[in-house]
Amino acid sequence: MYEDEERREERKRRGLILPAEPTAAAKAKKQSQETREGLPVHSFATLLADLASRARVTYEFKSGELKLTCKQVPEPTPLQARAYELIRTFPVTGN
Repeated sequence: MYEDEERREERKRRGLILPAEPTAAAKAKKQSQETREGLPVHSFATLLADLASRARVTYEFKSGELKLTCKQVPEPTPLQARAYELIRTFPVTGN
């Protein structure tokens, strides 16, 4: 996403009153439209749209009395795999 990963460290170095300026890494990301890992940069909406394109497909074959069902789950794209990896870093709690 378009998050400036270096912003937290930058806050420690700049004055409290001065406005935040984008870091060099953030400017490079905006210019190239890619993350440091070479993945395309997304907004939250476009990331959800990309994740929504992955679906399980169920095939059902029938021949007389014989019925065969196969389920296929495609491998995630590199972007989807990275998003799932990051999602797993957040703990899920519930009551």
